[in-house]
Amino acid sequence: MTARDGSVSPDATLGSHVLADLAGIDAALLRDAARLEAILTDAAQRAGARVIGAHFHHFGGEHGVTGVVLLAESHITIHTWPEHRFAAVDAFMCGAARAADAVDAIAAALGTHAQVRQQVARGGVAAACRFPGFGESGK
Repeated sequence: MTARDGSVSPDATLGSHVLADLAGIDAALLRDAARLEAILTDAAQRAGARVIGAHFHHFGGEHGVTGVVLLAESHITIHTWPEHRFAAVDAFMCGAARAADAVDAIAAALGTHAQVRQQVARGGVAAACRFPGFGESGK
């Protein structure tokens, strides 16, 4: 992670954060909190993450859903706008879990017709630090 001179390697990171704008999705699906929870939970597991909880809320009527799947490796979130057939998805994962794979699975399950993504390597500065005991208790 660090060079002999103490500098941080540019590819030494703690995790990957993928932000995705997904469009062209069936509006009824974007209002269905239970289905969205199942899709995001399945995507997390397919990406090698361990789900520790989830909370999804439908805003009622024709409105959308906001939801989060909490992971041992971080999180996946979604916020939907059925009137625009649009969902904003955010997947952040560390360790061996694969955020991009989770977003791929979500986009496929939603039947996305168009998407724009950004991927950011997170923790480059912190990757050089050593935190005694981190990860030893499974937390």
